[in-house]
Amino acid sequence: MQRAAAVPAPRPRLAEKKKKKKNMKKPVKRLQPRAEDAAAKRAAAAAAATEQAAKEASRRARHLKALGRASGAEQEELEELEELVFGDSLNVGEDELLQRLADPQRLKATERKSLQKDSSDSEVENEAKGKILSKKPAWVDEDDEAEENVDMTHRYRKDFMKSDAEKILTKKKLKRRLEEQFQRAMGGVPAWADLENRKKPKKTASDSDSDEDDDLLCRTGNFISNSESLPRGILKMTTCLPANHERFANGKLATVQFHPSAQVVMTAGHDRSVSLFQVDGIKNPRIQSIYLESFPIYKACFSVDGEQVIATGTHHKMFFVYDMMSGSIIPIQKVRGVEERFLRNFEVSPDGSFMLLTGTSGYLHLLSMKTKELISTMKVNGRCTASAFTPDSSKIYSYSKEGEVFIWDVRSRKCLHKFEDEGCLEGKCIAVSKNNQYVACGSASGVVNLYTTDVCLKENHPKPVKAIMNLVTSATCVTFNPTTEILAVASRETDEAVKLVHIPSYTVFSNFPVFRRKQIYLAQSMDFSPRSGFFSVANNKGKALLFRLKHYSDF
Repeated sequence: MQRAAAVPAPRPRLAEKKKKKKNMKKPVKRLQPRAEDAAAKRAAAAAAATEQAAKEASRRARHLKALGRASGAEQEELEELEELVFGDSLNVGEDELLQRLADPQRLKATERKSLQKDSSDSEVENEAKGKILSKKPAWVDEDDEAEENVDMTHRYRKDFMKSDAEKILTKKKLKRRLEEQFQRAMGGVPAWADLENRKKPKKTASDSDSDEDDDLLCRTGNFISNSESLPRGILKMTTCLPANHERFANGKLATVQFHPSAQVVMTAGHDRSVSLFQVDGIKNPRIQSIYLESFPIYKACFSVDGEQVIATGTHHKMFFVYDMMSGSIIPIQKVRGVEERFLRNFEVSPDGSFMLLTGTSGYLHLLSMKTKELISTMKVNGRCTASAFTPDSSKIYSYSKEGEVFIWDVRSRKCLHKFEDEGCLEGKCIAVSKNNQYVACGSASGVVNLYTTDVCLKENHPKPVKAIMNLVTSATCVTFNPTTEILAVASRETDEAVKLVHIPSYTVFSNFPVFRRKQIYLAQSMDFSPRSGFFSVANNKGKALLFRLKHYSDF
């Protein structure tokens, strides 16, 4: 019992509670001085910001004063310019300006004169404007003087109607009404709009030039002439009726050729006929036709004087000569000394003295054009496929099947030179330009090589100035126009295989033949008129297609 009473009371707990209370009070005492420091800092920052704003405001004020002093002169110039353009309407208040727009009454004459005096232009400007206004109209159109009525009920013109009766006004009345409204708005007629009182400018030395300009403007016409040289890119041309429109050939048309001096074209083909047509580009009337019995024509050609037509057949030793002056047909049964199975391809010299027959096994037979007798025979290595005379008839270019070109002297009948056509596997056709500057060689691969004659006479392996690769089948026909500005190349093995090449630039005209339009079909022969005004293509349908080249004015 005594031990239980001796247990001490729980005093330490009370002491712990007191300690906790003391610890809770201490943090409160520490927070009070920190809050005071923050308030002080905020007050200092606000004061600094206020001071900075005051400095900025003072600096801006100084800058504005400086700008005001600098722009004073500019502002005065701007005001003067506005007064010059708009008169003294700037000095009038905005309400007064609106009142003028609404008020139908005009100002008094004294006010208008004062306004004109204030808003007058400078003398320099008046002189400059007077020069422009002093020019007379180039011409007067009578239709312009006819009165035209204007519908005034349109929403943009309703305000100009003074009554319902003015639903239609003439242009002169409408113009006068617009002038009245403008004068009401401007307070009168400005000086720049007063044409009657404007000072007339003094005449200067340049007045004669202006008079010439006026004379030029008083008449119409083509002041731009065509260029003498043919431009590249697009060839201006029109498609005419076929040259043989009045008589198409029954079958393949082998030859088309223009007469050397008359406006006539000749066609010949496998239907055994030779026809002549007058070329006018509109009707192309037929002149005459002859029929050669059992003689399908392989090639026909005019003589140089244009009085004869020579025609060879497809499977004959003989050939015919048609004399147009007498109307007689002369058969040449056999040429003494010419042992050939068939006589097909031939050429006539430009001077009209010789006729060259292309035989088999590389033989070339030179005949007299007058007597049709043999003069001499030449031979090339291999087989000769084509030949051509030079424009002066002094040389002959013969093209072999192996791709070699032989140059012969007509007088001595000797071979002057030989060269190889670059890349040629089989020769097909050859042509010499009319100015004796170019030689064109067409091969079985479709490539047409263009050489200069100077290089061909010197080198054995000349480089072509241009390799024309626009044909994908054998090049069977090449020909130059008389001005040597166009080279026509064609192939008879595929449709529309005709290209016209611009010689100075060696580029193809892009607009011929017409894209996606079958017109030419298989081209058999081509020719240009004596002055390049027309171009004709003979096809396998029996038509001689005719095209007018607009760059050339003559036939």
